[in-house]
Amino acid sequence: MDDHLARALALAAAARGRAYPKPTVGAVLVRDGEVVGEGATEAGGRHGEAVALDAAGERARGATLYVTMEPCAHWGTTPPCAERIAAAGVARVVAGSRDPNPEAAGGLERLAAAGVEVELADSFEARAQNEAWRVWVSLGRPFVVYKAAVTLDGRMAAPGGRWVTGEESRRRVHELRAAADAVAVGMGTVRADNPRLDARGVDTPRGQPRRLAFGRGPLPAGSELELRSGPLEEELRALAAEGVQSLLLESGPTLAQAFLEADLVDKLLLFVAPLLAGGAGPAFAPSLRSPRRLTRLRAEPVGADVLLEAYVREP
Repeated sequence: MDDHLARALALAAAARGRAYPKPTVGAVLVRDGEVVGEGATEAGGRHGEAVALDAAGERARGATLYVTMEPCAHWGTTPPCAERIAAAGVARVVAGSRDPNPEAAGGLERLAAAGVEVELADSFEARAQNEAWRVWVSLGRPFVVYKAAVTLDGRMAAPGGRWVTGEESRRRVHELRAAADAVAVGMGTVRADNPRLDARGVDTPRGQPRRLAFGRGPLPAGSELELRSGPLEEELRALAAEGVQSLLLESGPTLAQAFLEADLVDKLLLFVAPLLAGGAGPAFAPSLRSPRRLTRLRAEPVGADVLLEAYVREP
């Protein structure tokens, strides 16, 4: 990857979530080998391209703009970035990803029509930075992450103990909840554990996520979960219409299978504990009717456990 595009990605990563519910875009302007302007999307304000152009001023003329997502081509809360880039005399634009928003897409074509040289890098890293927003805006449903904790032999329960994984993994789960718009389980999990599903012991800059239960009620007395009893696709569309861009699914295998069979899971997070449970018990692997080929497999030690991350559907 080009160093300047990598810098744009780093700027966007440092500002992650700042512009929510809008995507975060990083931009770097380079002229004659020198960075003359850079920036990332502001909260409620300028897009990353505009921040970089304002910093560069007249030095933007003849420069190359490296941006993590193609400049927008529509009037929203700000003017079209593509028009401003062309007007500033930028000679070349390198975009890390396409804009999946049908209302805003087409910026590269507009720039090319204005005589600006354009290049699409099509970077997975750039797409992944705004993966939840990309699914939400293009598919009309939340980005769904299925999280499970299992033993080495695939069991979702450990004999004689409440927890399968260690304290570090449990803290990571609370961080995942804090970053999600909604957290959900099935009614089987509700009846067995009556979970709270809130984020505890971690920063929650956007407040607590919405906490959902899919399935038929009733909910236990005093439960603070929202019951969602309709077909999964309809419920996800309704949640998306309410602004839910990301959903962390922490269910058992039954609801997980239903989501997977309906092709509604985008990413899998599997916390694997160094334990052989043996015997009978709930198993992670649901009885899918057909195999699922996962991509971008990554392993990360988390305390004594290992976190496996993979995509069912790439952003």
